[in-house]
Amino acid sequence: TRIRFYEAPPIMPLQIPLLQSNMIVTIETDANITGIGEGGTRDTLEPCAGRLIGKNPFHIERAWQDMYRAFHYPPGRERLHADGALDLALWDLKGKALGVPVYELLGGLNRNYVECYTTTFRGGGNTLRERAASCMDAGWRLFRFDAASLPPGSTSYDARERIRQVQADCRAAREGVGPAGNFMVDFHQRFTFADALRGCTLIEEFEPYLVEDPVQTDSFLQDIPKLRTLTSVPLAAGEEWGARWDFHKLVENHDLDFVRCSLPNVGGITEMIRICALCETHDIGIVPHFTGPIATAAQIHALGPYPQSVVFEYNYGSEPIPYLNEFLTFKGGKLYANDRPGLGVSVNMDRLKLVATISEPGPNRPT
Repeated sequence: TRIRFYEAPPIMPLQIPLLQSNMIVTIETDANITGIGEGGTRDTLEPCAGRLIGKNPFHIERAWQDMYRAFHYPPGRERLHADGALDLALWDLKGKALGVPVYELLGGLNRNYVECYTTTFRGGGNTLRERAASCMDAGWRLFRFDAASLPPGSTSYDARERIRQVQADCRAAREGVGPAGNFMVDFHQRFTFADALRGCTLIEEFEPYLVEDPVQTDSFLQDIPKLRTLTSVPLAAGEEWGARWDFHKLVENHDLDFVRCSLPNVGGITEMIRICALCETHDIGIVPHFTGPIATAAQIHALGPYPQSVVFEYNYGSEPIPYLNEFLTFKGGKLYANDRPGLGVSVNMDRLKLVATISEPGPNRPT
């Protein structure tokens, strides 16, 4: 039994550690079945992987609790990312061993496909209105744009002036998507509470699907509850969150309409199952941030059974992933699961660079 970490070729402009990790994890067993996961960095993966050597890979909950609690300090978001990568590999391994897709172990799919939006839709014309219309024609669920980014060469962001531009952009977006279409605007944590409230109020008439990250992340817990009482626009946040303890109060009080948590960031499928139960209880949608391709496949399994609203941020289009022999099917703005065992992906190992091998248990801390 051994666990290996590999570095995959970068495939996204924002592929930096923990935003979209290119670390591939394999858990190899003496039964000649290998589970595949994605996430973490070498320094966070190594101690977590050591906790799994010699353990029963079918005991996923026990393994998760061990990785989470076996160290002096509770995991920060960096180590939780690594826990999540290994958790994905355990679920992949179990599905392969049982000959079923992971989603069948989680109750089965509750939808035929997952609707998607892309971070930046680039086709369809030179104006925001034209791009929004073209985005809807292409089948995407949402047209997404950010909060009036500055043109190239500009260095001063005047939030009060930019709010007026956000208002104009939302008007153009609504005209483009039409009365039956949808758009979202990402405030990108650029605004104080006062400016965020002003911005949300000014765009209410255009009925955005959601406003993402309306205030700075350090102010979420104090400002989002106040904002919720003062505006009717749906609010979303959470692309930087880890496990449910980061945000459960916002969900329980229904201060948010959507959470943006994703895999492997939350700690893997095991933790995402608990997040789904929490969000379903309070009628909250899940709109995960874009992530690596293997983690994206895992999200189909984890969120495919979820009965509330789910929309993926998806940037791979229909192009093949260079190091994956088998992946998901994307067409018409929608992502389709497959019925292959495990996570349903296979990796061309020749395209990866071996980083480390863990074959001995450790660190030796009883739990």
